[in-house]
Amino acid sequence: MTPPLGRDAIARLLPHQGEMCLLDRVLAWDEGRIGCETAQHASPRNPLRRDGMLPAICGVEFALQAMALHGALTAGEGRAQPAGYLSSLREVVLEAERLDDVPGPLGITAETLVAEARGFIYRFAVAGGGAALLRGQAAVILP
Repeated sequence: MTPPLGRDAIARLLPHQGEMCLLDRVLAWDEGRIGCETAQHASPRNPLRRDGMLPAICGVEFALQAMALHGALTAGEGRAQPAGYLSSLREVVLEAERLDDVPGPLGITAETLVAEARGFIYRFAVAGGGAALLRGQAAVILP
């Protein structure tokens, strides 16, 4: 496992910038997985909020950013992961209706199932407030 990374380092490695960069910290990562943390779910300025709330399905975007960050970190080139295209979501289970009312930080984990030059598949989970909030599997195609 590697040392934690803060928001500035994360922003340099993600294609998402400004308030759309949703991760605050990388707690640990290795070749096969990453663990991140964020409090951005509680921000009233979160760009994914609708009608005064952040639906739980938006947790998928937190997980996708963790996946992209993991791709950039494992590439070892110090460059941002290129923007990719979500090609599929599978076995997504929502254990909550919303994220904005979850106390404390969210924990986001992503585990590599397949990693190739043109895309990747990860299993992901988002938890917070002592409970599992959502989990699933995502595939992303890179340009």
